[in-house]
Amino acid sequence: MKNIYSENFRQYGRVLDLDVADFVKKILERPKAPYGQVVYEPSIEEFEALPLFAKITVQIYGGMYLEFGHCSGFNNKLNALEYHRSSEINIAATDLILMLGRQQDIDYKNFSYDTNKIEIFFVPAGTAVELYATTLHYAPCSVNGKEFRCGVILPFGTNSDLLISINHEGENKLLFAVNKWLIAHEESGIDGAWIGLRGKNLTV
Repeated sequence: MKNIYSENFRQYGRVLDLDVADFVKKILERPKAPYGQVVYEPSIEEFEALPLFAKITVQIYGGMYLEFGHCSGFNNKLNALEYHRSSEINIAATDLILMLGRQQDIDYKNFSYDTNKIEIFFVPAGTAVELYATTLHYAPCSVNGKEFRCGVILPFGTNSDLLISINHEGENKLLFAVNKWLIAHEESGIDGAWIGLRGKNLTV
């Protein structure tokens, strides 16, 4: 497991100098996720009312229309990798683990990715990171089996259901939701996902 302050992390993203204490307090007041499950909510009104959200909207995204939600729960497997055409901000309210890869390492001849290329990073509670658009990622993993809680900021509409008709050719094979390209492992059980992760379904 690697450190987000190490040189290894720089190809995937950067640590942001932000005061996230108000957000951490808000999310820790919310009900726990059901044991063994991961919950994702793209937009939470009380998070979006925080001064932190306004600051990130201007300083990180240059005024884009954003959503501020969270991904929380219990997870210890890779299962899939996704990428967006935009950076994603993750705010760790608890200690958590991120499994990361590079879009450049996808084999676009058969739309596969070798899980041996994954790097694993520990993100301490109270830390905000920007994951670049080319960074492959998915749900965070728990530390010592405890529930993780992670704020997620993305352009508005990201991860919502596709309302357009697409042909499933080329990279469109991976298009799973709005601004979300997904490659899953055969063990993931994700309905409708492209199965392209080769190697072990990594576990922490």
